[in-house]
Amino acid sequence: MLKNIEVTEDLLDYIYNHTKPLHDVQKDILEHNKKLGDLQRMQIAETQAHFLQLIIKIQNVKNCLEIGTFTGFSALTMALALPDDGKLTTLDHDEKICKIAKDFFKKANLETKIKAVIGPALDSLRKISQEEKKFDLIFIDADKGNYINYYKKCIDLVNTGALIIFDNVLWHGDVHKKTINNKQTKTMRDFNEFIKNDNRIENFILPIGDGLTVCRKL
Repeated sequence: MLKNIEVTEDLLDYIYNHTKPLHDVQKDILEHNKKLGDLQRMQIAETQAHFLQLIIKIQNVKNCLEIGTFTGFSALTMALALPDDGKLTTLDHDEKICKIAKDFFKKANLETKIKAVIGPALDSLRKISQEEKKFDLIFIDADKGNYINYYKKCIDLVNTGALIIFDNVLWHGDVHKKTINNKQTKTMRDFNEFIKNDNRIENFILPIGDGLTVCRKL
């Protein structure tokens, strides 16, 4: 049986050195986040960023929704891959940190392509649903306790063939460890089981970053 290789920091450095360089403002956000201490963990991995950009281009995505803005790295990443007429809406409850993200969007000349909505995400999703908007791709990287609730709202916001992608589904690699049963780990296990059993989608967990679940609506 073939085994996956171990992805070390040295190997990641090699991968990044042989991959298209990040945009200057992406690099600026990464440098900013390094100063945030433990909060930096809320940022997606560079491998995930490259994957999201590739998916957007392969799927000809034009309209994206993101739940969980943080300092804007993932939103900016996706917006850079969208066509000129593409749009991205990003939701977050933290006005202060969204201000940081919007400053980066402006620095990259993407403020007209990205719309930041401040407020509880479930409230924002209800409003979006009432407007009968549809998205080609939804990326979710927010409070894990609401992942199932977000999914239930988002499944009706995408058409057949569209994607919903979740971050952190492997939860530091702990989801399979029977000896670890803290609340957050159990929450992710419950979510993974829920997604696995939903016949409205086909899904696969990619072991990049902290784990991405890619769901395709059937």
